[in-house]
Amino acid sequence: MTDEQTKQSPEAGEKKPDETGEFLPPLDFSSLVFPFYTQALIKLGLMEDPLKNTVGENLEFAKRLIDLLDLFKERTQGRLQPDEETFLESCLVQLKMSYMKKADILKL
Repeated sequence: MTDEQTKQSPEAGEKKPDETGEFLPPLDFSSLVFPFYTQALIKLGLMEDPLKNTVGENLEFAKRLIDLLDLFKERTQGRLQPDEETFLESCLVQLKMSYMKKADILKL
């Protein structure tokens, strides 16, 4: 085996990235938005925290995550594809409505 082949081949017992069973997110716009969206859902108490296996609320933290997505929207205005803009706006609308319900700002 040449030195180059040795560098490229995985060590004994070492798994290739696609064999680890870990989810690799696609390299697209949604991969930037989705972590903030998911964390906001967790902090709103709408999703179980996968690390703690509990459901809890932290409305201040949820608001901060929503504000970060709003800032992201503001800073990317005019530079997004229509489907990216729709995706971001849909995430924000859902999060804002949920926040207003949880914070008793909006009574539905």
